[in-house]
Amino acid sequence: MSAYAFYCRSYQKIMKLATNFLDWNGPELLRGPGSVQELPRLIKAHGLQKVLVVTDPGLMKIGLPKTLLDGLEQAEIAYALYDKTQPNPTIENIEQARTLYSEQNCQGLIAFGGGSPMDCAKGVGARLVRPNKSIPQLRGLLKVRKKLPPFYAIPTTAGTGSETTLAAVVSNPETHEKYPINDTKLRPRYAVLDPELTVGLPKHITSTTGMDALTHAVESYIGRSNTKDTEKKALDATRLIFANLETAYNDGANIEARENMLLASFYAGAAFTRAYVGYVHGIAHNLGGMYNTPHGLANAVILPYVLDYYGEAAHTRLARLAEAAGITKQGQSDAEKALAFIAEIRAMNARMGIPDSFDFIKEGDIPTIAARALKEANPLYPVPKLMRLADCVGVIRKLYPVVQQ
Repeated sequence: MSAYAFYCRSYQKIMKLATNFLDWNGPELLRGPGSVQELPRLIKAHGLQKVLVVTDPGLMKIGLPKTLLDGLEQAEIAYALYDKTQPNPTIENIEQARTLYSEQNCQGLIAFGGGSPMDCAKGVGARLVRPNKSIPQLRGLLKVRKKLPPFYAIPTTAGTGSETTLAAVVSNPETHEKYPINDTKLRPRYAVLDPELTVGLPKHITSTTGMDALTHAVESYIGRSNTKDTEKKALDATRLIFANLETAYNDGANIEARENMLLASFYAGAAFTRAYVGYVHGIAHNLGGMYNTPHGLANAVILPYVLDYYGEAAHTRLARLAEAAGITKQGQSDAEKALAFIAEIRAMNARMGIPDSFDFIKEGDIPTIAARALKEANPLYPVPKLMRLADCVGVIRKLYPVVQQ
């Protein structure tokens, strides 16, 4: 083992031990069709008189938050509305929403939407309790350390798992960076899993967010920092995704499939928030920062290439995921099961219209993307097999074999 590998693995072992002393209580759940209507009564019971609702322009355009906003009014809870969140929320988004929260004397936060509004709301919460720290200063691990105001999360996609994770991913348009703030204090207090909110999702959003959830389950399970609970949640999420994602994609009005996908996303989010992700996310975040690539799409395309790179280091774990997915055959070795799992990911992507490569990656950007991905991932992410810069560059090149000059 090289000195660098020894350093990374030692760091990961220390972090795994240290996490035993953190608070891992997840959000309480409101579940089922129409459950979003229960939230205003709950907020009222908590004694809040005014909240900030963080959402995005697309959701406002189709009127999806109306049920929530009407419910708040009926419960006589005042609200301020921040609906300018971009697909990859920026520092400016967070600061605008934080200013609105303070000016309107809000007492709590509601994130309504996909991962972007949730990341924005988490950033707001972090800045409220750490007013002397900028977002770049909060980048990294355990720098918030203070309890956020009451925080409620309502996912409208089944993918990010942000309603239960400790991560807020922020984009800096000036530097083209995209990076996480990680702290257990960022986990919402309550999460609402209402499948009716996901029925109108476009097919490409259903597919890419679903594969995002699968990436969370896979990366957490094959890493080296699992607990019995994270292993179970990752396996359960994988089972639910393989059983329900393509049904939700092909029949968007199927409430049972939609509800199961929300639960899978929640389980996968809970798994990776303690067991971490891996190089798929490191690369995906930086494709997002460099080219504004949607996160779920980036994860879906990158996942099989990184699993190829891990090779036999991940075969045993991937075999267990293949069994959970129900795609194994009697008599197969673990290696055969693992390869079948990777092949099925590629096949699922193809069946749902997800490409197997990108046509926008520029040769000159690849060293920067790789360096930033490794800065995020090493030494923290307990991956099956460590990457150095040349390895990461090689994987990125495979994402578009003839890169742009």
